[in-house]
Amino acid sequence: MLALVALLALGGCGFFGEPDAPAVVTTHNRYPTKGDDKPHPGVARAHRHPVHGIDVSRYQGRIDWNQVAGAGTKFAFIKATEGGDHLDPRFMINWTEAKASGVPRAAYHFVWWCRPAREQASWFIQNVPVDPDALPPVIDVEWQNGANCTRRVSREDAIAKIRIISAMMTARYGKTPIIYTDINFHRDVLEGVGLANPFWLRSTAAEPQVRYRNRRWTMWQWTQTGRVPGIRGHVDRNVFYGSDREWATFVASACDPRDHGRLPGCGDGRRPRTEALTAEAPPPAAVPAAVVPVSVTVPVAVAAAPRPVAAPPVATAALAPSPRRAPAPRPADAGADDLSAFIDQLIPPGQESFAEYSDD
Repeated sequence: MLALVALLALGGCGFFGEPDAPAVVTTHNRYPTKGDDKPHPGVARAHRHPVHGIDVSRYQGRIDWNQVAGAGTKFAFIKATEGGDHLDPRFMINWTEAKASGVPRAAYHFVWWCRPAREQASWFIQNVPVDPDALPPVIDVEWQNGANCTRRVSREDAIAKIRIISAMMTARYGKTPIIYTDINFHRDVLEGVGLANPFWLRSTAAEPQVRYRNRRWTMWQWTQTGRVPGIRGHVDRNVFYGSDREWATFVASACDPRDHGRLPGCGDGRRPRTEALTAEAPPPAAVPAAVVPVSVTVPVAVAAAPRPVAAPPVATAALAPSPRRAPAPRPADAGADDLSAFIDQLIPPGQESFAEYSDD
């Protein structure tokens, strides 16, 4: 009898029918409580962020994207390409099924330092469809430890390759790429470099602001031993820096809400079309003058006619003047092929990047 009374009481609270009041469930609470097999106390605050996502490749195997979406996953970074000739065998399956499940997704390219930048950007463009609903593409920059490519290029050469890939992706997809990096590569190459790209930072033992000097983050990869329904085994888990409302703004505008009104084309209803190149500013003093990168600015599409947009200024405290060759005329409406041809005009034949260009 007592059991029956208890059941009837539960029924009055919505156990058998509609609840009296809708439950409020936040995204991060919908993940399993033990969503990390090896939790680190230094990243405990990641759970406080409301917008959670994952990054996947063929190593996650078959993914049930409906379960992933049902668990509250708000975004997914999906590996597409690597170097100049590798395509992740599960990319198109993940790309298609993630969208069908309603999970916003981006494709990422893993950079090889022993392959030309233009070749890598072209390979990515060849394999990743243009989708206006997709998140900005991602450029994954790390030092390689594999046997196929152990080359460590110079700092200036690495920066030049990143700029070329970013410019070509921007021209193709109309969105400034996100840059993913880890602590070592950022320290060796990117620290102090002024780029307007959103940054996705890896930090699995401490919060990003502890590990990365003077680098604002948009995405944070906080564990590689995460657990998410729909994926067998471990998966990298990530968070977005802001609120659900800021996330919706990021998805709609393809740029960080903190940049609205600061960067050209960001927050005014247009997709930003300018890549974060240090346009007319000289490079940091640490970069030799003989290897100053030549700048590229991608035009912004305006209702009446395209107009060029200058990149944001770079801090000039430690900058020194350097020689610069006047750039060749730029196509009025640069697509990926046009921009690649334009880069060919700037870089003498046989050279792989801006870093190898000099006035000597």
